[in-house]
Amino acid sequence: MNDITLPDVVENFIAATNAHDANALVAVFGDGATVRDDGKTWAGETEIREWIQGHLITPKIVLTPTSFADDRLVASGDGDFPGGPLSFSFVFGIKDGQVTDLAIAPV
Repeated sequence: MNDITLPDVVENFIAATNAHDANALVAVFGDGATVRDDGKTWAGETEIREWIQGHLITPKIVLTPTSFADDRLVASGDGDFPGGPLSFSFVFGIKDGQVTDLAIAPV
């Protein structure tokens, strides 16, 4: 993934997103994880699976990392949505190799 060094769980998140693999994406999240995106919070496996389907799988998002520092990934996101590609900030909370919290915002 370019010359950017990423934690394994972030690499797995990007690879699963780009492969449009919902099950692999769910697997990167720990029990009780939360995702904050588009002004809403998704909590737990069922809600996170809904977010994954609606925000990553259906629009066929492909992420291209541009930087990573202090658990903050900046990536270009392209897919089947108006105005793409767009840059997004992904701030990961990581514990024991799994995502516990993810906050996403446009850059």
